[in-house]
Amino acid sequence: MHNTLSVQPLSAAAFAPFGTVVEVPTGATGRPINGGTSQRFDLLADMALAAEGGRPVLALFRAQARRFPHAVNELERHALGSQTFVPLGQRRFVLVVAPAAPEPDLSALAAFITDGAQGVVLAPGTWHHALLAVDAGDFVVVERAAQAVDCDVVRWEAGVRVVIPA
Repeated sequence: MHNTLSVQPLSAAAFAPFGTVVEVPTGATGRPINGGTSQRFDLLADMALAAEGGRPVLALFRAQARRFPHAVNELERHALGSQTFVPLGQRRFVLVVAPAAPEPDLSALAAFITDGAQGVVLAPGTWHHALLAVDAGDFVVVERAAQAVDCDVVRWEAGVRVVIPA
């Protein structure tokens, strides 16, 4: 394993090629609901879950904390639907992603770390590593379910060492 990939803080602008960050956008005011006791922020109009007879499924993932640096030598993608990860409580996680394409472009790998309150919606086809929790705990996951499994996995021998800078 010769390549090192440094993790950068997750931001909406940097993550835009791969999906949407689930957080209140800077400067957003939302709209009042529930008699003015809450503010609503609509983040994404279409979560892309209905292709080819798909339907949304809501799941909880209970993740173990991973150790970093962490070796990554596989990515997966869901070509027909988005996949959403939102931590329950203050839980950081790392995303290793590559742009949507028939095969992952390993030269375009990027890695992000959440602040513990952020979630993400991975756009359909975005290559990504499985959930890499920095802090153990539960995550809400919304994804497409259908009879046919929509998960392509690619492995490569060399691998990448994912590092969280101090």
